[in-house]
Amino acid sequence: QVQLVESGGGSAQAGGSLRLSCAASGYTYSRYCMGWFRQAPGKERDGVARYDRFGNVWYADSVKGRFTISRDNYKRILDLQMSNLKPEDTAIYYCAAADVANCPWFAADFSYWGQGTQVTVSS
Repeated sequence: QVQLVESGGGSAQAGGSLRLSCAASGYTYSRYCMGWFRQAPGKERDGVARYDRFGNVWYADSVKGRFTISRDNYKRILDLQMSNLKPEDTAIYYCAAADVANCPWFAADFSYWGQGTQVTVSS
């Protein structure tokens, strides 16, 4: 059974940093596309960053240069280092997995989800 458990959320001042982690279990981790999504109140769940099985990464334009996604296939961990945080980064952040070679971008194309972790950035 696939399980994704996020940790590391919390509060930060604008300009600060937070690091999120996602621990995966129950499947062949290295084969999956892994991604981070976020959902602010009243908004859709949007892609933040993704990391495919070949080592390619993508970022939403809004976080390029500020966020870094990384994965450790041995430890089965997906991380998101967030720097220079802005109030508009405030959201619940979700880790997601998709068993596909071509990493999708939309939330509907990911099969497995963590429970989410809250990130709040104050100005």
